[in-house]
Amino acid sequence: MEELPGYDKDYVREEDIEAFEDALSEDDTLCVSLNSSASSVLLTDTTAGTSSSASNRIMSTNDWTPIYEKLDHGLRNRKKDHHRDGSNHSSSHKSHAASQRLRKANKPDIFSNSISYKLFRWPILIFALWWISCLFTFYLMVRMAVAFSEFILTWRGDKKGLREKLRNSQNYQEWVENAKKLDSTFGLDQWRKDPVFYYYDYRTLAKTIKNLRSSTNDCDIEQCMVVLQNCLKSNFAGIENPIMYSQTYYGTKYLIETYRKQVMESLRFISASDKVSVERKYRFFKTVYFLFGRSALCLSGGACFAYTHFGLIKALVENDLLPEIISGTSGGSLVAALACTRTNEELKKLLVPALAYKITACEDSLFTWFPRWWRTSARFDPVDWARKSQFFTMGSMTFQEVYDRTGKILNVSTVPSDPHSPVILCNHITSPDCVVWSALLASSSVPGILPPIILMTKDKHTADIVPFSFGSKWKDGSLRTDIPVEELNKYFNVTFSVVSQVNPHISFFFFAPKGAVGRPVSRRHATGLRGGFVGSAVENFLKLEIRKWLKFLKGLSLFPRLLDQDWSNVWLQRFTGTITVWPKMSISDFWYILSDPTPKRLEGMIRKGEMVAYPKLLFLKNRLDIERLISQGLHDAKLEYFQTVSSEIRESEDSEISGNLNSQSLTHSFGEGLEFSVMTGHDDDDGSEYLPEDLSDGEKISGSSDSDYSITTTSP
Repeated sequence: MEELPGYDKDYVREEDIEAFEDALSEDDTLCVSLNSSASSVLLTDTTAGTSSSASNRIMSTNDWTPIYEKLDHGLRNRKKDHHRDGSNHSSSHKSHAASQRLRKANKPDIFSNSISYKLFRWPILIFALWWISCLFTFYLMVRMAVAFSEFILTWRGDKKGLREKLRNSQNYQEWVENAKKLDSTFGLDQWRKDPVFYYYDYRTLAKTIKNLRSSTNDCDIEQCMVVLQNCLKSNFAGIENPIMYSQTYYGTKYLIETYRKQVMESLRFISASDKVSVERKYRFFKTVYFLFGRSALCLSGGACFAYTHFGLIKALVENDLLPEIISGTSGGSLVAALACTRTNEELKKLLVPALAYKITACEDSLFTWFPRWWRTSARFDPVDWARKSQFFTMGSMTFQEVYDRTGKILNVSTVPSDPHSPVILCNHITSPDCVVWSALLASSSVPGILPPIILMTKDKHTADIVPFSFGSKWKDGSLRTDIPVEELNKYFNVTFSVVSQVNPHISFFFFAPKGAVGRPVSRRHATGLRGGFVGSAVENFLKLEIRKWLKFLKGLSLFPRLLDQDWSNVWLQRFTGTITVWPKMSISDFWYILSDPTPKRLEGMIRKGEMVAYPKLLFLKNRLDIERLISQGLHDAKLEYFQTVSSEIRESEDSEISGNLNSQSLTHSFGEGLEFSVMTGHDDDDGSEYLPEDLSDGEKISGSSDSDYSITTTSP
């Protein structure tokens, strides 16, 4: 396709595919030793005269059957053969006894052995599931009643026409114009003018604006820094509460807009000022950088619904609002990989309907995939998917290579096949040499759809790929961490998240009784709850009641572990962020949940993703404007600081005959107790390179150029 850049380029490296296939084809064996630890167990026959290395392989026919079924079957066959031959069967007897011990040792839960648990488990489970189904039916009726009342009582006449224009907007600028007209029609623009509102501290905000304005106008840079250090924090005075952007179709309080403009003016004033030392300026920007935090985009799983994420990415790229940190899970990881491996200019050319010709994961016919599913308990072939994903990852790129190419931080959530092992968020910090396409497959490995996957890592010297993490296998991240907000905060100081949520079992329960960002309550001029107080109360009660019973079943381990998986986490984990985008779905969409989109259908999905993104862009823009200004100020101050320090080092080195700095010249050049570190390559804004701390006795600075200095320690 001429309109799709790189369409004919072959990214597949056959050696990598063969290495991946070899890793998957290895027998999944479990050997248990009578005297070994639980982590490394070898099943041996200790009978005299028998080699201690003899072991029994414990295997299963497929993922649907227990591992002991095939083993016991084999033991029975061996017993029959033994009796026919008239030979001693003590070895088979002991092997069978060992398998019985292994069966007891691998009980899924030791707390399920009691008589009362076995007696009451199924009656309680059946009653709970029946009651949950009743609650769900009531919930569905309430939602239908609320939707019907809104349609009949609110969207009539001119209001209905304006809403249709809003939904049919061709671009963001047109959408903004139509949104402002709706605000004017409903009288919502008056809300923006009044600074008083219950959900934020308008008094503190007004005082902060006054102090910043006076210190900036008076060129009091120290006072300006003090004020900014106090106010540049996540959700200061409640201004990042989503409800502040949920009362109108476009915009927020004018007081918040004034605050944002004043903060940006003050930051520019400090960045350009020469009335403060370079060191002081650098330390200031470093401090507010960590206080303010960073923004991230999180793309959920959801099978083929995940292609709606393409529309969200397109809207963000066209308006220069795509965060540098992007995470994806399951189907969302494919979109995240495309967004991170390409620059924004490349994405503008790729996010078109013709991209559908590269989405061929589900092209196998029924006569191909059904026998495969029956044989392996997996509908899709992981090796085939490895080939088809190469276009989206630009071949066998690693997470570090992705970061080096575009500066974007790709994160892919994967879950170990062992239910008790921790989740891993693959990125250029936790797994820099991990091959991206193997992480995509692992994150999409839903039981029954794709078998557990072995992550692959690339050798830095030979470029060959080998199994990662000792060959452990990994599953779909949506099973436990669909939206890894906590992990992103831990690794990258993310305090503001934009979540695109397309999981159908989650999107259905989105209600927002007080309105959503860019979508105010469409009744009583936004002065009441959606559906009225009674409707909102019943909806909230039913939703919490369903969640309560799911937690009850999970806490007592009453749910059966189908495919060795605790499916309750699919409903009980966190699915939202600071901003949550909920693309609309229709019943007909479920027909295509495991099928490839045509260019026409992909065009509709991209369009749907764009339209649900437009109401959120202003909120994100107000956040990113300040965040990027802080990041730029830190970058400039760091360069200026290290250039000054490097110049002083050269002057000090010239004055020393030995060419080394003694402790006196070090103190004179840097000030007492100051350390610095210069990093080369990409500016990794996770803050790991900004480490000015106290320099202990016996440390010195060495280097041969402006960009190559290091801290070394000598014995006192």
